[in-house]
Amino acid sequence: MRAIQIAVVAGAIAAAAMSTAANAQMGGNVTGFGRDAREKPEKKQYVPAAKAQEKIFPLDATWTAVSLNGKPFGGNDRPSFMVDKQYRARGYGGCNTFAATAFPLREQHLAVGPLALTKKPCDKGLGASEQDYFIALRTAAQWDLVGSQLVIKSQKGELRFERAL
Repeated sequence: MRAIQIAVVAGAIAAAAMSTAANAQMGGNVTGFGRDAREKPEKKQYVPAAKAQEKIFPLDATWTAVSLNGKPFGGNDRPSFMVDKQYRARGYGGCNTFAATAFPLREQHLAVGPLALTKKPCDKGLGASEQDYFIALRTAAQWDLVGSQLVIKSQKGELRFERAL
């Protein structure tokens, strides 16, 4: 009787093993507990909120000033500037030219170093407008591309530029 019991148990074990092997070959559930043995237990992972794609500062492009705080720059001698690949900024204030270092930083920040200026005499109105432009450029903190315009935000306000041809 003992031999028959051992044979029955051995047969049941063999049948279960063959069933499990066949099930595994067909990609089914191996453990019988609702999860495939090849699957790893699910871990809940922290997924940070998606950030907007960071923009790349347009180096080697010349920009002509459109406005400062909504007040348009008039005339043919509008201020302009550009930043080259060596992070040298240069441009025109409406009367004088300037040069400086300018570093686009992470998260669309901008750092502009001290300006080296020419010292041409300008009429009073143009001189004041140029001074405001230079202060806004020097205190630049952030930049953005909005449509076809480059927008620089500073302590002095918002400078808007359009790409020069």
